[in-house]
Amino acid sequence: MATSRSDIKFLSAPKIGTERKKYCRFKKNKIRYIDYKDETFLLTFINEQGKLLPRRLTGNSLKYQRKIAQAVKRARHIALLPYVADLLK
Repeated sequence: MATSRSDIKFLSAPKIGTERKKYCRFKKNKIRYIDYKDETFLLTFINEQGKLLPRRLTGNSLKYQRKIAQAVKRARHIALLPYVADLLK
């Protein structure tokens, strides 16, 4: 029975603690304006039930997360995006 870590053989190196660092895609690509009329882009920030994905999942900065939220609200108001949806994607 393997009692220590050196006795265990892996086919490839285990990925323990090697998570990629999250980054704000808007800062990286220098995007300043988020268009509320582009519903296909806004759908990437909405889950299957129609809720906004949090910053910890998307990696957005606080400034751009607020802009995303405002754009989704505007798109919902003019009926480009649904308020509530069952299995949206």
